[in-house]
Amino acid sequence: MKKKIFLRGILGFPIGVAIGYVITILLSLIFANGYYSPCVPDLIKVTGSEINAVILQTLLTGILGVVFSASSVIWELNDWSIAKQTGVYFLIISFAMMPIAYFSHWMEHSIFGAISYFAVFIIIFVVIWITQFIFYKHNVKKMNENLHKKK
Repeated sequence: MKKKIFLRGILGFPIGVAIGYVITILLSLIFANGYYSPCVPDLIKVTGSEINAVILQTLLTGILGVVFSASSVIWELNDWSIAKQTGVYFLIISFAMMPIAYFSHWMEHSIFGAISYFAVFIIIFVVIWITQFIFYKHNVKKMNENLHKKK
């Protein structure tokens, strides 16, 4: 299990960076009026330059990728209930996401900003969870039907 966590974590870093990069492209398409905006202007101000901001954001999105990837082994703990798996996974990724979002200036630095960012995070988590649950439930149903056909 430790080896699997380690290997997924290593793979998670470049995946996190890639996802972060794709998100900056999408946000630039929506909000930057034809320009590429690699990070939030507040992060540039805090770090002193655009390159420093991009480096910090790259490291933080990589760390986020590590946490999401490494903690995905939770879904393979068959002796845990789905509720326990979901709760533990959500806590782990929340404890990673919230400070990284704060330090990256992805959220407004206020109580309202933190609460609204967390609310959006919860909504996205729930939508993804429900989508995956329905997908896997459908796959299990198909497998069971195939087993009954073979009998």
